[in-house]
Amino acid sequence: MKAAIELAVKTFGGLDILVNNASAIQNTGVEEMEVKRFDLIMSINSRGTFVCSKYAIPHLRKSKNPHILTISPPLYMGNDQINWFAKFGTGYVLGKFGMTLVTHGLAGELADDGIACNTLWPRTAIQTAAVQNLLGGDATMAGSRTADIMSDSAYIILTSNSKTTTDNFFLDDEVILSAGGDVDSLDKYKAPGVTNGKLALDFMC
Repeated sequence: MKAAIELAVKTFGGLDILVNNASAIQNTGVEEMEVKRFDLIMSINSRGTFVCSKYAIPHLRKSKNPHILTISPPLYMGNDQINWFAKFGTGYVLGKFGMTLVTHGLAGELADDGIACNTLWPRTAIQTAAVQNLLGGDATMAGSRTADIMSDSAYIILTSNSKTTTDNFFLDDEVILSAGGDVDSLDKYKAPGVTNGKLALDFMC
């Protein structure tokens, strides 16, 4: 990871943004999950966020508007009615929630440096390979939004003032609306044929 970051800095002349998005997934309980799979999830999800951020920080300090954005669930996820760890697999949810905790810690550590550290998570299911193959298949895909809502909301966050936009746990549609959109503006992100009542809410939000 260190070598990849240093190569990016050498190639492009600096580093302004780090997006922690890589994740391993397996929705099984503790008893069913192989230890090597748990180790993989923790290594890619939580450790990956930690290590990539660690090596990016010295370069981000040189940027005029540095951001770390992690694609992980809100710090105060879900509600008292649902145990997300049990529902979607303790190992996987722990790995994703670990990414959020690392980012929350970084926001405090890097506040004086003006490096923004935030998370972003989708309100609804998003049309991705993970949703198609692991998180519901065709039925969930039919109630999903397109990935454009995540990229558009990430752009809004990453172009904001890093000194005043940090330690937030953003949801994609809230970001779009806060930037001047309205409820109708969210329609363009729905998969063809999906109505608001048929959108599949994402887990952990």
